Amino acid sequence: MKQDMIVILDLGSSENTRLAREIRALGVYSEIYPHDITKAELAALPNVKGVILCGGEHRVVDGVEIDVLPEIYDTGLPFMAIDHTKAKCDLQLEAWPDETQLKAFVFDTCKAQANWNMENFIADQVELLRRQIGDRKVLLALSGGVDSSVVAALLIKAIGKQLTCVHVNHGLMRKGESESVIEVFKNQMDANLIYVDASERFLDKLSGVADPEQKRKIIGAEFIRVFEEEARKLEGIDFLAQGTIYPDIVESGTKTAKVVKSHHNVGGLPDDLQFELVEPLKQLFKDEVRACGAALGLPHGMVYRQPFPGPGLGVRCLGAITRERLEAVRESDAILREEFANAGLDKTVWQYFTIVPDFKSVGVKDNARCFEYPVILRAVNTIDAMTATIEDIPWPVLHKITDRILKEVKNVNRVCYDLTPKPCGTIEWE
Repeated sequence: MKQDMIVILDLGSSENTRLAREIRALGVYSEIYPHDITKAELAALPNVKGVILCGGEHRVVDGVEIDVLPEIYDTGLPFMAIDHTKAKCDLQLEAWPDETQLKAFVFDTCKAQANWNMENFIADQVELLRRQIGDRKVLLALSGGVDSSVVAALLIKAIGKQLTCVHVNHGLMRKGESESVIEVFKNQMDANLIYVDASERFLDKLSGVADPEQKRKIIGAEFIRVFEEEARKLEGIDFLAQGTIYPDIVESGTKTAKVVKSHHNVGGLPDDLQFELVEPLKQLFKDEVRACGAALGLPHGMVYRQPFPGPGLGVRCLGAITRERLEAVRESDAILREEFANAGLDKTVWQYFTIVPDFKSVGVKDNARCFEYPVILRAVNTIDAMTATIEDIPWPVLHKITDRILKEVKNVNRVCYDLTPKPCGTIEWE
């Protein structure tokens, strides 16, 4: 079944994603598009039932107040405007719509049907993937994280053995991560899996690089180079599949929103990319990706596993990466995950990890002065990764984690807990 859609046009609001989620919560699909979409582009979108103009604090871009193209009002679609008094609309709102107002516009004015669900989404994506790919072959960057795993399941459902999965160990994986990926995908799921150990290659490229944006771009570009090399070995690969999700795109910047941070699969791709991209999850929020994975029949442990950034521990080893601090991140992270599992917190906390910054502090070990690194603990809860709250970890658990890290992890003499929510801090530090 083709899903009805409400289009949100971004006129500088920071609440576009909130609005999209509220509409999807009503059972109607919604997507966000730039303010300057043309009449032809809007008309070409499938099953659009109505349009919402979402104005806000970023309405002025480069000294000019942005607006929609007048021609889009000629599409015959119903329009609603929030904080945009110049619009020619069926409904003008000066304040954020409440649920009654939103329902009235979506269902009464637009006549949309509540047919947005994962079964319909999967059916639509399978059809779109088959239409895009045909009988050609796809290469998937399979990290083993939630996003790439769900993409793999979708592609297997759509094109089967035309998919080849490549797992690249970039030397920035969590402890035991690569071994787990091989066990699950190759041995249990019988996927076409190629394992590439490129850890030295990545660490050499990142040597001396401290800027987080530059690190992300280097990691993203090097990933593509590895895939190009593997594709040449395989022959006949035309597509690169990625687990890009909607928060990746939003945080990497739009026409009216500044960059929060570049994501390796959005801002880090080289200009001379040799593949056509396949990104079936790019309009889903994180909780929707998990729901999609569950509907596809993926194991619970895989669908609800810890989120892990594409650049891996590279954005948790702050500043210029060294093998010494990278090992401290990896070992302390393993302790944190083990103790959270022992305390049952792995079932209630959305994401938790450790960070090692590029500075040292004075401490005392074995009755002698030491000058070593701190480890920072982070544990957050969120629904869509756009905002996050801090988990209140019981003191006995924190004390045990601290004690183990100080005793078992080399070159570390302090443990700290990050209490910053998002906003104003992002979930990751880099």
